[in-house]
Amino acid sequence: MPDESVKVAVRVRPFNQREKDRSAKLIIKMQGQMTSISNPEAPNEEPKSFSFDYSYWSHDGFKERSDGILEPAGGSNYSSQRRVFEDLGQGVLDNAFEGYNCSLFAYGQTGSGKSYSMVGYGQNKGIVPITCDEMFKSIDKNTDSNKRFEVTFSMLEIYNEQVRDLLSKDNPKGGLNVRQNPKLGLFYVENLKRVPVGSYAEIEKRTEQGTASRTVASTNMNATSSRAHTVVTITFDQIIKSESGSETKKSSVMNLVDLAGSERADSTGATGDRLKEGANINKSLSALGNVISALADLSMGTKKKIMVPYRDSILTKLLQNALGGNSKTIMIAALSPADINYDETLSTLRYADRAKKIKNKAVVNENPLDKLIRELKEENERLKKAMEGGGVMMQEGAGLTPEELEKMRKQMEEDIRAQLMANQAMLADNEESWNEKLAEARTETDKIDTGGADDKRKNKEPYLINLNEDPMLSGVICHFLNNGETSVGRKDASPVPNICLSGLSIQKQHAVIFNKKGVIEIESVSGSGSKTKINGLPLTGRKALCHKDRILFGSNHMYVLMNPLKPDTADNSLPKEITWEYAQKEIAQVKGFATGSAGLSKEQQIVQEQVLEILPMVSEVNAVSEELNKQKSFEVVLISAAAQEGGDVTQSQASNQQGEKRVTVKMKNLLNGNTWLWERGKFITRRYLIQELYQKFLDGEDVSNIPKEQDPFWEPTEDVLIGTSNLFLQSLSYCLDFMDTLNISDYKGQEEGQLKVKLEPCDNKGKPIDEEAFVDDPHELLNKPYHFKLTVETANIHKSRFSKGILVKYSVKNNGKMEEVKTPTMKNTLTPTFNHSKVISIPKLKQENLDFFESGCITLSVYGIQEDTMPDPKLLKLNTRELRQMETMENTTANASGRRATMFGNEIASDTSHLKTEVVLLQRKYERLQQKERRMQQICEEWSKKPDGEKEFEPFYRAVSAVANSTGTRLKTRVQMLNQMLKLQKSVALPSYKDNSSSMLRMQKDSPDLQRQKTMDPSMLSKVLQGQKFVRKMAMEKSDGKHVGDGDTISLFVFDENEHELAQEASQNNGVVDYHKVAKHHYPDLQTSKAKTDSVIQEKDDSQGDQDSFGSVDLAPYMNTANSQDSADRSKKFSQNGKRTAFLSDINTKREAIKPVRNAVSEYSANKTSTATNGKRPSSAENNKTESSACVIQ
Repeated sequence: MPDESVKVAVRVRPFNQREKDRSAKLIIKMQGQMTSISNPEAPNEEPKSFSFDYSYWSHDGFKERSDGILEPAGGSNYSSQRRVFEDLGQGVLDNAFEGYNCSLFAYGQTGSGKSYSMVGYGQNKGIVPITCDEMFKSIDKNTDSNKRFEVTFSMLEIYNEQVRDLLSKDNPKGGLNVRQNPKLGLFYVENLKRVPVGSYAEIEKRTEQGTASRTVASTNMNATSSRAHTVVTITFDQIIKSESGSETKKSSVMNLVDLAGSERADSTGATGDRLKEGANINKSLSALGNVISALADLSMGTKKKIMVPYRDSILTKLLQNALGGNSKTIMIAALSPADINYDETLSTLRYADRAKKIKNKAVVNENPLDKLIRELKEENERLKKAMEGGGVMMQEGAGLTPEELEKMRKQMEEDIRAQLMANQAMLADNEESWNEKLAEARTETDKIDTGGADDKRKNKEPYLINLNEDPMLSGVICHFLNNGETSVGRKDASPVPNICLSGLSIQKQHAVIFNKKGVIEIESVSGSGSKTKINGLPLTGRKALCHKDRILFGSNHMYVLMNPLKPDTADNSLPKEITWEYAQKEIAQVKGFATGSAGLSKEQQIVQEQVLEILPMVSEVNAVSEELNKQKSFEVVLISAAAQEGGDVTQSQASNQQGEKRVTVKMKNLLNGNTWLWERGKFITRRYLIQELYQKFLDGEDVSNIPKEQDPFWEPTEDVLIGTSNLFLQSLSYCLDFMDTLNISDYKGQEEGQLKVKLEPCDNKGKPIDEEAFVDDPHELLNKPYHFKLTVETANIHKSRFSKGILVKYSVKNNGKMEEVKTPTMKNTLTPTFNHSKVISIPKLKQENLDFFESGCITLSVYGIQEDTMPDPKLLKLNTRELRQMETMENTTANASGRRATMFGNEIASDTSHLKTEVVLLQRKYERLQQKERRMQQICEEWSKKPDGEKEFEPFYRAVSAVANSTGTRLKTRVQMLNQMLKLQKSVALPSYKDNSSSMLRMQKDSPDLQRQKTMDPSMLSKVLQGQKFVRKMAMEKSDGKHVGDGDTISLFVFDENEHELAQEASQNNGVVDYHKVAKHHYPDLQTSKAKTDSVIQEKDDSQGDQDSFGSVDLAPYMNTANSQDSADRSKKFSQNGKRTAFLSDINTKREAIKPVRNAVSEYSANKTSTATNGKRPSSAENNKTESSACVIQ
């Protein structure tokens, strides 16, 4: 027949409860065969569209019938289970009756609804059970006596590249072998159990048997079912007897495959792990993707010579016929509808779009039965001769050594021997009648105990029901609790426990459950060291159990107690149905992780899901470490993304994601204290390798002496993150330098030391700019180049084990490129002095930079050097369990002593840093209000001293109004001219003044007064001497102790109606104006001093202090007011309160002092408006003055 493309269908499920709680957004739309997906991060972006054979909308628009079956509501386009079967399953069934091989496989991420489509849930049966049911209904309708049907059923699971027979109790070590038929070239599973079945009920029971086997296996090793592939194979034979008496066999093999979760390999972030290549995580799906891509290229003719990599995995070997071979194949891709799953869903759509390009060549498998038997016998004879003749003769191969040739020869002999045995088994099957085989299988089927099938007992007796990550595996295992005692333990215990469990942390005698007429209690067996948790809390002593209590035995065995005799004992806050997710959230809450979903961002939701996913894995790995005595412990750690990536000063707070957390796992060497932080992906990789190691241990192999390079528990030493400090950048918005001593906090928020840093605006060469560059409005900096220098000065680390070496790392975008900055490593000290500076440049400051300055931070990560040191000999005598118990006791003691332990870091220290910056800004505003108040007092004084005849209210109103409404223009003026005049006095003649120095002010070039005056009178000399004294005083105050600064420069605010004109003059003279023009605005007693922010807020004693408080504050050095008593009062008030209250109170006092004047002005203004003077408008000159003062109002 002609080539036929693989049929592809996609199906979108409803929101689950978790997504509803988070108010998830729908990103999938369907119209006919078209499916489109919208990017939630780019709502204006055009949705991506894909076309498939079928697009099934099962998100909403359904109603539930009385029997529990979901069907479309009136007028909706909801696709029910029945419709999906009619489109897909019926086609599989029809093809099977025609003699074609058929394959149906479901693809999609974990939780997307694959199993629901394939198997179904409750009354809503999936494609597999409906297909089987319909197949036997068709068989029962057969009335042709010359046609008989033979159906066999097999069920296997592929996990970690190992094949397990789910219908057999005994699976060999390493799983079943996969062999290749040398004649047909196809792969098959050796010794896989194929069970004859005669009805749908028998298939259903066998499916339950296989599901129970999956559940037990996954629980014993926590072999996450989402990582396992399940393959159900139904062989459907029709034997048709002709009139001549010969028989023809029409055979069809139906493969129904539920693939593992399709989480993208890169989403786990397992980068840089030395053992990554050794793990089989996602190996099958990766290989399947490669096969699909190769087949698609072949079908489209884009490449002529392509080697399809079927041999790369067990899964692709077994699906070789389904993909690109003799089969009619259907793929159903399950889609998650929520915005949080956008990346995974888009990946699934692209995968399905690729698969639809594959073309298969299906043929009817129909041959005379006697021909098949004859061919089998002939093939057997050839195989026997080959074996009897000394095996297979290998010719010299190019590049093959004799050892390799011998290995290849032995492998081929094994394959021939296996094929010979398989052929003999097929001949034996043909000789044995079908009815005999079916009767034997039915006898075995009837004996199968699926566990908990007795619904009548569940209504009368208490029982334990299992929970599993896979909803299809929950509720499969049931243990009834008889009156009296029910023991729990391993099957190798003596006597054998009533409930036998196996796996990690399960002791021989683990626990005892007591049932006294419906009153249930549980107790751990004393001295066993068993681990049991009740509702997330460790079991200590004897505890009464209530209906719906959650019990965790060991690391993996999770059960719910159902007590129909005491249903009223259940907590009213419990959900109607207890799920695996609920139980895991409960455990996470006990460990200190937040599990509420309200108000969480998309990134936070992802982190929460990852925590819930990884917690049971960490418990499992800890259990393996104890059992193999690896002296390692593991715990989940949330690290801020900023701690790993630093801060991007070119991004806003929202885009920089400073609040984003990342899930990591900390591994600790319990002997020497060395620690490692593994990213989530790396840990998941190692966890699978640890599982493999543990499986070898269970199989009896000696794993104690494996090379350390192959040991997944071993890791070479690396720099360890001691803690992080957040340096906030608010001061940069105002061109202020900022020095602070930051707390170094570890991931639990516990203080590990201090870090002294300095942040100062500078030029592009790193020279600090004048402090007078302070701006009131950060927007003045926009669209200008901006440079600042970050200096890491010193550190003080508490723990002595970090003395081997300490360094600081941070990442920052410099000149548009992300740059990792690293200080030198300071060795053999806990108090390193770095004095390391880095100039960071922003070519053009934008609003997003200012936003980041205001609310963002640069995260400084402090690292310690680790070395493999010899442990304390006493510790070597302890096993891993004892070492972990000792560590737990130490942590408990540390927490009890008052050290804060929170998984989300110390945010109090961050608040303190913000407050320190705010104090400096308030200081600046306070100084300005002082000057404004003094200027208003000065205006009022001058007006009051005028004779009554000269008191004109109009000019006074303008002057007061200008000051009251002005924010002030900051200007510079210099008095260095007085020094120059002193030098000129020493000469006989005074020439016209011309200063060529770039640092000196030209007050008035070629001043007429100076040109006329040849000598200086005594009064002028007196003023010059006073000026010289003042200049020297200012120079010393402005100096930093090393060099004299621009001591002749005075910075002051001008609150006046002519400030606009002065501002224009300043802009023409590099920001400097004539001192004589602003002398009346200079108040030496209010002269500001350069505040050092590292001493603005300081602890008064040597104690660490309460990090929640603001600390004691001493502002006396920064409050040079005329009244020293006022300054002392203010300082005392601030010190007592410990907060900003005193500062704000002083500012409010100044405002109150100004308020009467402003009120008087407002009243006059109102009167003036109502009674215009002579009906005339103000002159243009007056208008100009008013506008001049208004131009600085912001």
